[in-house]
This record gives sequence, structure tokens and C-alpha cells, in this order.
Amino acid sequence: MRYADVTVGYRGTPVLTGVDLTLGKGERLVLVGPNGAGKSTLIKSMVGLADVLGGTAVVSRREECGYVPQVGELDASFPVTARQVVLMGRYRRIGWWRPTRPADRQAAREALDRVGLGDQGGRPFGVLSGGQRQRVLLARALAAEPRLLLLDEPFNGIDVVSQETILGVLRAVTEAGTALVLSTHDLALARELADVVCLVNGRQWAAGPPGVILTAETLSRAYGVPPVPVPT
Repeated sequence: MRYADVTVGYRGTPVLTGVDLTLGKGERLVLVGPNGAGKSTLIKSMVGLADVLGGTAVVSRREECGYVPQVGELDASFPVTARQVVLMGRYRRIGWWRPTRPADRQAAREALDRVGLGDQGGRPFGVLSGGQRQRVLLARALAAEPRLLLLDEPFNGIDVVSQETILGVLRAVTEAGTALVLSTHDLALARELADVVCLVNGRQWAAGPPGVILTAETLSRAYGVPPVPVPT
């Protein structure tokens, strides 16, 4: 993935400007910034859900991307099982109009196993806990066998078990070569997980190794607040 002086937004209105990022195989990019900073818009631009309004953006083909939205964006009342949700990750490979194949069903089972929900496939998506739903969404993305995995604030409001399960999966898939883009407000997690941290708030303020970017001075400039201690 490569973004060079990119502006992203919706219907011609910029949300985030000056994005310069390069992400290679197996690298982990963590987006940090306040609410409304443009983190979600940047991630959505990588799968065509937000517009690239300027600059040069080179991303994997959409069928090679796995996208995990914020769990609150989905309608939990929709009458589908966890397994059916995961199978949706295969649709770009097989086409919406074609029946699933044994290989697709096997990929869905394996993805549910990876997130620790192999025994929950037949349960309605809406009755699962928030953490379980987030793990199902991650399984859906994994079933697509992505080269680029995109997660929009995946740890908001979920339990510790789900967070640790998701982190374990993310470490495994990146070690196997999948590139990762993840947004979070958790600075300690960003420091632990990221190869590169990108600090945004209406524009890209800084990008680089966590130890360089996650300093009180840099964060205070981007957030517009006095310096505060940074978790280590």
C-alpha cells in the first residue's frame, strides 16, 4: 500500500489531508488520533467506502483486502448466523450470485476456529456479545484470505478475552505476511503492536516508529492540548 500526499473525504469534502504512508508485506500500521480525526475515513478509502480526492493512492485489489468495521456500524438484528456472516467474506471470490463451495465453507470454519468461536457458528449473530461479534467480523475478513487487513477501532467496548484473542490473531497473520492497518485510541496498544504509527487530526501530523511518534510533545501538537504523560 502506498499513499502519497493523499486527501480523503466524502462527496468532494475533505476529511483528512496530507497522507504519506507506505506499508509493506507483514507490516503493522496503527492510526492514532482523536474522535473525528479522519482515522475511519482513511481506512474506508482503502476499500472504496470513502473517496480519494487528491494525491496518489495505491492499494491491494478489493478482493485482496479484509475489512473489519466498528461493531456498532452493523445491524445486530439482521437474521443471520455467525457462520453466514463469515461466509460473506468469500463472496468476492465466488460472486454474490453463486452458491458457496465446500472450500468456502471450510475456510469459514477455519476462520471461526482461529478466533475461538468454532462452536458458535450456528448461533444468531445478534445474540452474541459485542466481543464475540467483533471476532466474527474478524473471521469474515480472514475468510477472504487478505493481503491487507483493515480494522477500524476493533477493541472499543469489548471484553479482555476477545481483545487478547484478536491481538493473537493479528500477530499471527502479520507474521505470515499479511499487512495490517488498525485504528485505536489506546496509545499503549499502539506502542506494543505497531511497526509504524500514523498520527492524524484533520491532516497527517507525523508517521514513524512508535518510540518517535508517541511522545507527549508530538501528541499535544496533534491533539491541541497541553502535554500529558504517555503510557509506556
